[in-house]
Amino acid sequence: MNFIATADTDIGNVKSTNQDSLLIKHASYSGGEVLMAVICDGMGGLSKGELASATVIKAFARWFDEELPYELEKTDMTVIGQKWSLMLKELNIKIIEYGQLYHISLGTTFTGMLIVNSNYMIGHIGDTRAYYIGNRLVQLTEDQTFVAREIKKGTMTPEQARYDKRRNLLLQCVGASENLEPVILTGVCEPGTYMLCSDGFRHEITENEIYDVLNPNKLNNEQTMHNNARYLISLVKQRQEKDNISVILVKTN
Repeated sequence: MNFIATADTDIGNVKSTNQDSLLIKHASYSGGEVLMAVICDGMGGLSKGELASATVIKAFARWFDEELPYELEKTDMTVIGQKWSLMLKELNIKIIEYGQLYHISLGTTFTGMLIVNSNYMIGHIGDTRAYYIGNRLVQLTEDQTFVAREIKKGTMTPEQARYDKRRNLLLQCVGASENLEPVILTGVCEPGTYMLCSDGFRHEITENEIYDVLNPNKLNNEQTMHNNARYLISLVKQRQEKDNISVILVKTN
């Protein structure tokens, strides 16, 4: 399987810093191609959110360069997922201890995807999301938020959740959760588009708008992917989104 990937981020309309951090790593090896994409949203309202997200990104970049080559000798996505989970738990402790030392609050979400030939693994914490776009838009991850939990319980509708003041209240995040339990998903990679995004990217646009602009038929090359992502980011800003806005696109075929 072959990959084309792009990443776009914008500080948005209101914030003075961009607390989102993004990473794409793409390489060839004897068995084919491997790609890793990670998006982290440093916690808005908490100081040093950008430090938390960048810390996690740097750790996974180092893992890709130094540890992944050994994993590719006999690839087992379940085992890699367990190692990612352990890494995230260690980073959680590291960031908590840093915050305690300097008397500051910081944290970050995490959504990362590793694709090795025709198989993928996703690690997830918080409300950044992973989607698959084929003949429709499919959300692969579940938000770990108060409102998502209430929707699942049936005590809140999606429309109520959209305007609820607790919309951004996370149940888990790296650097602020005493007991962190990352969600690990594995699956078979299909031809199409995989998308990772921060919550700022998706709040002010509909799933139909995302599909219309980012479906595989509209993404012929890297430049088109970038242009279409920037179009949606501009649309989000026009609708007065207050958060940072970030998206990663991976076209597979």
